[in-house]
Amino acid sequence: GGIPDSPRSGVAGMKHLAALLSGVVFGVGLVLSGMTDTHKVLGFLDIAGNWDQDLLWVMASALAVSFFLTPLILKRGRPMLAGGFSLPRVRGIDRRLVLGALLFGCGWGLYGYCPGPALVALPNGDIGTAVFLLSMVLGMWLIKLTPQPTSRPSNTP
Repeated sequence: GGIPDSPRSGVAGMKHLAALLSGVVFGVGLVLSGMTDTHKVLGFLDIAGNWDQDLLWVMASALAVSFFLTPLILKRGRPMLAGGFSLPRVRGIDRRLVLGALLFGCGWGLYGYCPGPALVALPNGDIGTAVFLLSMVLGMWLIKLTPQPTSRPSNTP
């Protein structure tokens, strides 16, 4: 069992509010850090040329926060607005993970966006951003048409 999501419980509304606030904080963070500026992102990825190290500090900060807060959060036993944590069951590196990471990296390196910053930058009206997002949605739709493995082995003991 989890926490009931009936409209009378108020939990469903709280989940939506928490999601909205998390998204706003994330979006503001993307803008303030420069992650919505494709030139800054491509400058960060250009380690052999005129490398812009600013985003290294953004990533290091995110990793530090995650490294210290995740164990504290997991000690709670369950999230405040859900019956349990949704943690990955697969711990190994497989072909699908490697191919997905390569495709993600190619998209990031070719245009300078990953999905979050592209969504945040969409209101800027750049046609390239709209094409990027439409291509991303098309890719997600196409992958649903490919045969999926029925089960993935878990490397947990």
